[in-house]
Amino acid sequence: MMSQSTVRPHRTPGEAPVVREPAHVPVAHVVRGGMIEGVHHGSVVVLAADGSVAYQAGDIEVACYPRSALKPLQAVGLLRAGLPPLDEELLALVAASHSGEERHLAGARRILAPAELTEDDLRNVPDLPYDPAVRDEWIRRGLGPSRLAQNCSGKHAAMLLTARTRGWRLDDYLDAGHPLQQELAATVEDLTGQRIAHVTVDGCGAPLFSVSLHGLTRAAARLATAAPGTDEGRVAAAMRAHPEMVSGSNRDVARLVRAVPGLLAKDGFEGVQVAALPDGRAVGVKIADGGDRARMPVTAAALALCGVDPGVLAAFATAPVLGGGAPVGTLRAVHPTAPQLS
Repeated sequence: MMSQSTVRPHRTPGEAPVVREPAHVPVAHVVRGGMIEGVHHGSVVVLAADGSVAYQAGDIEVACYPRSALKPLQAVGLLRAGLPPLDEELLALVAASHSGEERHLAGARRILAPAELTEDDLRNVPDLPYDPAVRDEWIRRGLGPSRLAQNCSGKHAAMLLTARTRGWRLDDYLDAGHPLQQELAATVEDLTGQRIAHVTVDGCGAPLFSVSLHGLTRAAARLATAAPGTDEGRVAAAMRAHPEMVSGSNRDVARLVRAVPGLLAKDGFEGVQVAALPDGRAVGVKIADGGDRARMPVTAAALALCGVDPGVLAAFATAPVLGGGAPVGTLRAVHPTAPQLS
C-alpha cells in the first residue's frame, strides 16, 4: 500500500443555497433575418477582483448542479485527499471533460498504472468519445462504448489511485458515503464557502454536489488566484498549461484559454461555464434549458465586463444562424449593462 498523506483542515463553510425553482432571465437572443426568433434564459454572475459581485442577472444564489464545471474543485480535493504527484498534463486530465482523443485515453491509463489498475477497475459509465470526429472514427474502427473513452475517465482514474493510496476500498469508491467522496465534498464546501445543498448522481456515476452559481464562481476565483505550489495553484497551472487535456483539441473552452492570457476555464453539461482571471475577476454562467449553443456567447459577454479585450472575444461572442446553408442571423448575448472592470 502507498503511503498515506496528511489531510489539512478545511474552513467552516456558510449556509447551503436554497433548493427551489430558479428565477432565470433572458441572457441570449437567437436572431434570424433581423427578428428575435428564440430566447435563452439563464443566470450570470461577474465577480470583481476583491470577490464582490460586480454584475448579476437571474438567480445566482439558488442551488444548481455545476456538472463537470465542478471537476477542478474535485481535482483539488483529490490532491488534499492524497493523490500522488502527477505531471501537469495528467493533473489537467483529472479536471477534464475530455474529447476521447488517444492522448486522453493514454493519460487515463498512465494515472491508473502506479496503482496497478486497469480500465476494468473504473466504475464510470461506458461511452463513445465526446468529440464527433473522434467518435465517428471510433465507430468506423468497429469500437463500442468504453470506460476510458467516456469523458470523465481521468477523474475516475485519479479517484481510484487516491483510494488505493489511502488504503480505502475500490469497489464502492463512487458511493457518497465513501471516505474519498466525503473528502471531496469537504473540499467543495471549503472552496465555494457554502454548504452543499443536495447530493445526487452525475452522468458518469460519481456523486454530484449542488452549490450556487455564485459559490461555484467564487471557487473558480480561488483557484485562479492561488499561490504556486498549493493544491489549488497546481490544478490551475495544469489546466492553463494543457487546455487540450481539460477538453479537447477542437473544443471552444481550449480555444478560449489559449486566447485569453492566464484564464482558467471549465464547462459543464446543462449549459454551465466558469472562467477566472489571475487577479480574481471571474464569471459564472448557467443556461436554463441546458442547451450548449448559448453558453460561450454569454460567457464572452461576461468576460468583456471583466475587461478582456473584445477583439480577443469576438470569435466567441456570437454563433451563426443559418438559412439555406448560409448565415442569416446570429445567436448573441443580451447585452448586460454594467461598468467594465479593470
